[in-house]
Amino acid sequence: MKIGVIGGGAWGTALAQVAAHEGREVILWAREPAVVDSINATHENALFLAGVALSPTIRATDDLAALAGMDAILVVAPAQHVGSVLAAAPVGRIPLVLCAKGIEAGSKRLVGEVARAVHPDAPIAVLSGPTFAHEVAAGLPTAVTLACEDAELGERLAARLAARHFRTYASTDVAGAEIGGAVKNVLAIGCGVVEGAGLGQNARAALIARGFAEMTRFGLARGARAETLAGLSGLGDLVLTCSSPSSRNFSLGVGLGRGDSAAALLSDRRTVAEGAFTAPVLREAARDAGVDMPITEAVCRLLEGAPVSDVIGDLLARPLKGEAG
Repeated sequence: MKIGVIGGGAWGTALAQVAAHEGREVILWAREPAVVDSINATHENALFLAGVALSPTIRATDDLAALAGMDAILVVAPAQHVGSVLAAAPVGRIPLVLCAKGIEAGSKRLVGEVARAVHPDAPIAVLSGPTFAHEVAAGLPTAVTLACEDAELGERLAARLAARHFRTYASTDVAGAEIGGAVKNVLAIGCGVVEGAGLGQNARAALIARGFAEMTRFGLARGARAETLAGLSGLGDLVLTCSSPSSRNFSLGVGLGRGDSAAALLSDRRTVAEGAFTAPVLREAARDAGVDMPITEAVCRLLEGAPVSDVIGDLLARPLKGEAG
Protein backbone atom coordinates (compact mmCIF):
# COMPACT_ATOMS: atom_id res chain seq x y z
CA MET A 1 0.00 0.00 0.00
CA LYS A 2 1.55 3.30 -1.13
CA ILE A 3 1.08 6.10 1.38
CA GLY A 4 1.07 9.85 0.78
CA VAL A 5 1.15 12.47 3.52
CA ILE A 6 -0.24 15.99 3.25
CA GLY A 7 1.50 18.24 5.77
CA GLY A 8 5.18 18.72 6.52
CA GLY A 9 4.96 19.84 10.13
CA ALA A 10 6.20 17.77 13.06
CA TRP A 11 3.15 15.48 13.15
CA GLY A 12 3.02 14.91 9.40
CA THR A 13 6.72 14.11 9.38
CA ALA A 14 6.39 11.73 12.32
CA LEU A 15 3.55 9.88 10.59
CA ALA A 16 5.58 9.69 7.39
CA GLN A 17 8.32 8.07 9.45
CA VAL A 18 5.83 5.51 10.81
CA ALA A 19 4.43 4.80 7.35
CA ALA A 20 7.96 4.29 5.99
CA HIS A 21 8.88 1.54 8.44
CA GLU A 22 10.42 -1.59 6.92
CA GLY A 23 11.72 0.56 4.05
CA ARG A 24 8.35 1.37 2.49
CA GLU A 25 8.20 4.37 0.18
CA VAL A 26 6.25 7.43 1.32
CA ILE A 27 5.62 10.73 -0.44
CA LEU A 28 5.23 13.72 1.85
CA TRP A 29 3.80 17.01 0.57
CA ALA A 30 4.93 20.16 2.38
CA ARG A 31 4.08 23.78 1.70
CA GLU A 32 7.48 25.06 2.81
CA PRO A 33 10.32 24.67 0.24
CA ALA A 34 12.82 24.57 3.12
CA VAL A 35 11.12 21.46 4.50
CA VAL A 36 11.13 19.74 1.10
CA ASP A 37 14.80 20.54 0.53
CA SER A 38 15.82 19.47 4.04
CA ILE A 39 14.06 16.10 3.88
CA ASN A 40 15.31 15.24 0.40
CA ALA A 41 18.88 16.43 0.96
CA THR A 42 19.59 15.39 4.55
CA HIS A 43 16.70 13.07 5.57
CA GLU A 44 15.73 15.47 8.34
CA ASN A 45 12.96 18.03 8.80
CA ALA A 46 15.24 20.67 10.27
CA LEU A 47 12.44 23.23 10.53
CA PHE A 48 9.82 21.25 12.47
CA LEU A 49 11.44 18.03 13.73
CA ALA A 50 15.13 18.77 14.06
CA GLY A 51 17.47 16.02 15.20
CA VAL A 52 15.33 13.09 14.02
CA ALA A 53 16.91 10.95 11.31
CA LEU A 54 14.18 10.15 8.79
CA SER A 55 13.89 7.07 6.63
CA PRO A 56 15.62 7.54 3.25
CA THR A 57 12.47 6.11 1.62
CA ILE A 58 10.53 9.28 2.48
CA ARG A 59 10.46 11.65 -0.50
CA ALA A 60 9.22 15.20 -0.03
CA THR A 61 7.51 17.36 -2.64
CA ASP A 62 5.74 20.69 -2.93
CA ASP A 63 3.56 19.42 -5.79
CA LEU A 64 0.23 17.91 -4.72
CA ALA A 65 -0.03 16.17 -8.09
CA ALA A 66 2.71 13.81 -6.91
CA LEU A 67 0.13 12.17 -4.62
CA ALA A 68 -1.93 10.87 -7.54
CA GLY A 69 -2.03 7.09 -7.53
CA MET A 70 -1.47 6.66 -3.79
CA ASP A 71 -3.37 3.85 -2.05
CA ALA A 72 -4.12 6.15 0.90
CA ILE A 73 -3.34 9.71 1.92
CA LEU A 74 -2.75 10.87 5.48
CA VAL A 75 -4.12 14.41 5.82
CA VAL A 76 -2.12 16.27 8.45
CA ALA A 77 -2.75 19.89 7.43
CA PRO A 78 -4.12 22.20 10.18
CA ALA A 79 -7.86 21.74 10.59
CA GLN A 80 -8.70 25.23 9.32
CA HIS A 81 -6.81 24.57 6.06
CA VAL A 82 -7.91 21.00 5.32
CA GLY A 83 -10.68 22.07 2.94
CA SER A 84 -8.51 24.34 0.79
CA VAL A 85 -5.63 21.87 0.62
CA LEU A 86 -7.85 18.92 -0.26
CA ALA A 87 -9.59 20.98 -2.95
CA ALA A 88 -6.24 21.14 -4.77
CA ALA A 89 -5.28 17.51 -4.19
CA PRO A 90 -5.79 14.69 -6.75
CA VAL A 91 -7.89 12.51 -4.46
CA GLY A 92 -10.77 10.95 -6.42
CA ARG A 93 -11.51 7.67 -4.63
CA ILE A 94 -8.25 7.46 -2.66
CA PRO A 95 -8.96 6.77 1.04
CA LEU A 96 -8.22 9.79 3.24
CA VAL A 97 -6.92 9.24 6.77
CA LEU A 98 -7.61 12.47 8.63
CA CYS A 99 -5.04 13.28 11.28
CA ALA A 100 -5.96 16.92 11.99
CA LYS A 101 -7.99 17.70 15.12
CA GLY A 102 -10.47 20.55 15.13
CA ILE A 103 -13.73 22.05 13.92
CA GLU A 104 -13.87 24.32 10.88
CA ALA A 105 -14.66 27.95 11.72
CA GLY A 106 -17.83 29.28 10.16
CA SER A 107 -19.27 25.97 9.01
CA LYS A 108 -18.90 24.22 12.43
CA ARG A 109 -18.05 21.05 10.50
CA LEU A 110 -15.74 18.37 11.79
CA VAL A 111 -12.72 17.68 9.58
CA GLY A 112 -14.35 14.52 8.22
CA GLU A 113 -17.39 16.49 7.15
CA VAL A 114 -15.14 19.01 5.40
CA ALA A 115 -13.32 16.21 3.56
CA ARG A 116 -16.58 14.55 2.47
CA ALA A 117 -17.86 17.83 1.06
CA VAL A 118 -14.71 18.30 -1.02
CA HIS A 119 -14.22 14.66 -2.10
CA PRO A 120 -17.55 12.82 -1.71
CA ASP A 121 -16.23 9.64 -3.38
CA ALA A 122 -13.20 9.24 -1.10
CA PRO A 123 -13.52 6.83 1.85
CA ILE A 124 -12.83 8.62 5.13
CA ALA A 125 -10.90 7.38 8.16
CA VAL A 126 -9.69 9.22 11.26
CA LEU A 127 -6.45 8.61 13.12
CA SER A 128 -6.40 10.05 16.64
CA GLY A 129 -4.99 9.36 20.07
CA PRO A 130 -2.44 10.47 22.68
CA THR A 131 0.52 11.36 20.48
CA PHE A 132 3.41 13.79 20.66
CA ALA A 133 5.17 13.92 17.31
CA HIS A 134 8.71 13.83 18.68
CA GLU A 135 8.00 10.66 20.66
CA VAL A 136 6.37 8.90 17.70
CA ALA A 137 9.26 9.85 15.41
CA ALA A 138 11.75 8.60 18.01
CA GLY A 139 10.07 5.19 18.08
CA LEU A 140 8.68 5.42 21.61
CA PRO A 141 5.62 3.25 22.38
CA THR A 142 2.37 4.82 21.18
CA ALA A 143 -1.22 3.63 20.72
CA VAL A 144 -3.89 5.29 18.58
CA THR A 145 -7.43 4.80 17.30
CA LEU A 146 -8.00 4.43 13.57
CA ALA A 147 -11.72 4.89 12.91
CA CYS A 148 -13.42 4.10 9.61
CA GLU A 149 -17.09 3.38 8.91
CA ASP A 150 -15.95 0.72 6.43
CA ALA A 151 -14.65 -1.81 8.95
CA GLU A 152 -12.72 -3.85 6.39
CA LEU A 153 -10.92 -0.80 4.99
CA GLY A 154 -10.24 0.43 8.51
CA GLU A 155 -8.60 -2.83 9.48
CA ARG A 156 -6.40 -2.74 6.34
CA LEU A 157 -5.32 0.83 7.05
CA ALA A 158 -4.68 0.02 10.69
CA ALA A 159 -2.53 -2.95 9.71
CA ARG A 160 -0.57 -0.90 7.16
CA LEU A 161 0.24 1.86 9.63
CA ALA A 162 0.94 -0.38 12.61
CA ALA A 163 4.53 -0.83 13.71
CA ARG A 164 6.14 -2.49 16.70
CA HIS A 165 6.12 0.79 18.62
CA PHE A 166 2.93 2.20 17.02
CA ARG A 167 -0.20 0.22 17.90
CA THR A 168 -3.36 0.96 15.93
CA TYR A 169 -6.78 0.01 17.32
CA ALA A 170 -9.53 -0.17 14.70
CA SER A 171 -12.94 1.42 15.29
CA THR A 172 -15.99 2.32 13.21
CA ASP A 173 -16.89 5.39 15.31
CA VAL A 174 -15.55 8.21 13.13
CA ALA A 175 -17.54 10.90 14.94
CA GLY A 176 -16.24 9.80 18.33
CA ALA A 177 -12.60 9.79 17.22
CA GLU A 178 -12.95 13.26 15.71
CA ILE A 179 -14.84 14.85 18.58
CA GLY A 180 -12.42 13.59 21.20
CA GLY A 181 -9.48 15.04 19.30
CA ALA A 182 -11.15 18.40 18.75
CA VAL A 183 -12.55 18.98 22.23
CA LYS A 184 -9.42 17.94 24.11
CA ASN A 185 -7.45 20.77 22.47
CA VAL A 186 -9.77 23.33 24.06
CA LEU A 187 -9.67 21.64 27.45
CA ALA A 188 -5.86 21.49 27.30
CA ILE A 189 -5.79 25.29 27.10
CA GLY A 190 -7.86 25.36 30.28
CA CYS A 191 -5.44 23.01 32.05
CA GLY A 192 -2.55 25.18 30.96
CA VAL A 193 -4.29 28.17 32.52
CA VAL A 194 -4.53 26.25 35.80
CA GLU A 195 -0.76 25.64 35.62
CA GLY A 196 0.14 29.19 34.62
CA ALA A 197 -2.05 30.73 37.30
CA GLY A 198 -0.60 28.43 39.98
CA LEU A 199 -3.95 26.91 40.95
CA GLY A 200 -2.50 23.51 41.89
CA GLN A 201 -2.79 19.86 40.96
CA ASN A 202 -6.21 19.40 42.58
CA ALA A 203 -7.64 22.01 40.22
CA ARG A 204 -6.03 20.42 37.18
CA ALA A 205 -7.38 16.96 38.03
CA ALA A 206 -10.84 18.43 38.57
CA LEU A 207 -10.69 20.26 35.26
CA ILE A 208 -9.68 17.09 33.40
CA ALA A 209 -12.56 15.15 34.96
CA ARG A 210 -15.17 17.84 34.41
CA GLY A 211 -13.76 18.52 30.95
CA PHE A 212 -14.20 14.86 30.08
CA ALA A 213 -17.83 15.20 31.16
CA GLU A 214 -18.18 18.11 28.70
CA MET A 215 -16.54 16.10 25.94
CA THR A 216 -18.91 13.20 26.59
CA ARG A 217 -22.05 15.35 26.60
CA PHE A 218 -21.09 17.04 23.35
CA GLY A 219 -19.94 13.81 21.71
CA LEU A 220 -23.13 11.93 22.52
CA ALA A 221 -25.17 14.83 21.17
CA ARG A 222 -23.23 14.59 17.89
CA GLY A 223 -23.62 10.82 17.50
CA ALA A 224 -20.38 9.58 19.10
CA ARG A 225 -20.20 6.43 21.19
CA ALA A 226 -19.39 6.69 24.88
CA GLU A 227 -16.77 3.92 24.71
CA THR A 228 -14.86 5.79 22.00
CA LEU A 229 -14.80 8.98 24.07
CA ALA A 230 -13.48 6.94 27.02
CA GLY A 231 -10.74 5.44 24.83
CA LEU A 232 -7.48 6.52 23.24
CA SER A 233 -8.89 9.25 21.01
CA GLY A 234 -10.90 10.82 23.84
CA LEU A 235 -9.82 10.37 27.43
CA GLY A 236 -6.35 9.13 26.47
CA ASP A 237 -5.58 12.16 24.33
CA LEU A 238 -7.16 14.45 26.93
CA VAL A 239 -4.89 13.22 29.72
CA LEU A 240 -1.76 13.62 27.59
CA THR A 241 -2.45 17.12 26.29
CA CYS A 242 -3.65 18.38 29.68
CA SER A 243 -0.49 17.26 31.45
CA SER A 244 2.54 18.33 29.47
CA PRO A 245 4.20 21.54 28.22
CA SER A 246 4.97 19.60 25.04
CA SER A 247 1.31 20.23 24.16
CA ARG A 248 0.98 23.44 22.14
CA ASN A 249 -2.50 24.02 23.56
CA PHE A 250 -1.37 23.45 27.15
CA SER A 251 1.57 25.83 26.73
CA LEU A 252 -0.75 28.47 25.25
CA GLY A 253 -2.93 28.12 28.34
CA VAL A 254 0.11 28.50 30.61
CA GLY A 255 0.79 31.86 28.99
CA LEU A 256 -2.81 32.94 29.41
CA GLY A 257 -2.73 31.86 33.05
CA ARG A 258 0.31 34.07 33.61
CA GLY A 259 -1.56 37.04 32.20
CA ASP A 260 -0.14 37.20 28.68
CA SER A 261 -2.52 38.19 25.88
CA ALA A 262 -3.80 35.57 23.46
CA ALA A 263 -2.85 37.73 20.49
CA ALA A 264 0.77 38.00 21.63
CA LEU A 265 1.03 34.30 22.44
CA LEU A 266 -0.44 33.20 19.11
CA SER A 267 1.63 35.63 17.02
CA ASP A 268 4.83 34.24 18.49
CA ARG A 269 4.20 30.68 17.33
CA ARG A 270 5.54 28.81 14.32
CA THR A 271 3.16 25.92 14.96
CA VAL A 272 -0.61 25.98 15.39
CA ALA A 273 -2.46 25.65 18.71
CA GLU A 274 -5.67 24.28 17.20
CA GLY A 275 -7.65 24.78 20.40
CA ALA A 276 -7.54 28.54 20.00
CA PHE A 277 -9.44 28.25 16.71
CA THR A 278 -11.67 25.40 17.82
CA ALA A 279 -12.84 26.99 21.08
CA PRO A 280 -15.24 29.65 19.71
CA VAL A 281 -16.60 27.24 17.11
CA LEU A 282 -17.12 24.54 19.73
CA ARG A 283 -18.90 27.04 21.96
CA GLU A 284 -21.36 27.88 19.19
CA ALA A 285 -21.85 24.25 18.21
CA ALA A 286 -22.54 23.34 21.84
CA ARG A 287 -25.06 26.15 22.20
CA ASP A 288 -26.77 25.01 19.00
CA ALA A 289 -27.01 21.48 20.41
CA GLY A 290 -28.18 22.64 23.83
CA VAL A 291 -25.09 21.17 25.52
CA ASP A 292 -23.69 22.84 28.65
CA MET A 293 -19.90 23.33 28.33
CA PRO A 294 -18.79 25.81 31.01
CA ILE A 295 -15.06 25.07 30.70
CA THR A 296 -15.21 25.68 26.95
CA GLU A 297 -17.08 28.94 27.62
CA ALA A 298 -14.38 29.93 30.11
CA VAL A 299 -11.55 29.21 27.66
CA CYS A 300 -13.29 31.38 25.06
CA ARG A 301 -13.54 34.26 27.51
CA LEU A 302 -9.83 33.98 28.30
CA LEU A 303 -8.93 33.97 24.60
CA GLU A 304 -11.09 37.09 24.24
CA GLY A 305 -9.09 38.86 26.96
CA ALA A 306 -11.12 38.38 30.14
CA PRO A 307 -9.03 38.48 33.35
CA VAL A 308 -8.06 35.05 34.66
CA SER A 309 -9.27 35.83 38.18
CA ASP A 310 -12.73 36.79 36.90
CA VAL A 311 -13.11 33.68 34.75
CA ILE A 312 -11.93 31.31 37.49
CA GLY A 313 -14.15 33.04 40.02
CA ASP A 314 -17.20 32.67 37.80
CA LEU A 315 -16.51 28.96 37.26
CA LEU A 316 -16.19 28.33 40.99
CA ALA A 317 -19.37 30.30 41.68
CA ARG A 318 -21.56 28.12 39.47
CA PRO A 319 -24.53 26.58 41.31
CA LEU A 320 -23.85 23.21 42.91
CA LYS A 321 -25.42 20.16 41.26
CA GLY A 322 -25.13 16.40 41.04
CA GLU A 323 -21.93 15.10 39.44
CA ALA A 324 -23.84 13.24 36.73
CA GLY A 325 -25.71 16.41 35.71
